[in-house]
Amino acid sequence: MDYKKTNAPLNTVTHDVTTLAEPTGNIYETVCIISKRANQIAAEMKRDLEKKLQEFASMNDNLEEISENREQIEISKYYERLPKPTLIATQEFEDGKIGFRNMAKNRDSLDL
Repeated sequence: MDYKKTNAPLNTVTHDVTTLAEPTGNIYETVCIISKRANQIAAEMKRDLEKKLQEFASMNDNLEEISENREQIEISKYYERLPKPTLIATQEFEDGKIGFRNMAKNRDSLDL
């Protein structure tokens, strides 16, 4: 996922609950979908950050040997400035980029 290309806001935005719940018909289902996607995004961001910071890890970590590394600080600051995973997931949901299905509704339609 390219975090630079997301058009998610950096700050919390107030949303109209009725329009947010329109695709699912239920605000609780909408929140569940957004939260699951936010967890996926957060896990992906964490993997990316850990992968980038692995380059700076040394095998012999002593308190005397730990020093500030400018590149490591810049990478950390970059990830801190990104929109939060919940904001990215909410924007994806509003843009219709998240696919979802309700298994309970699918089972009900099959039991006709």
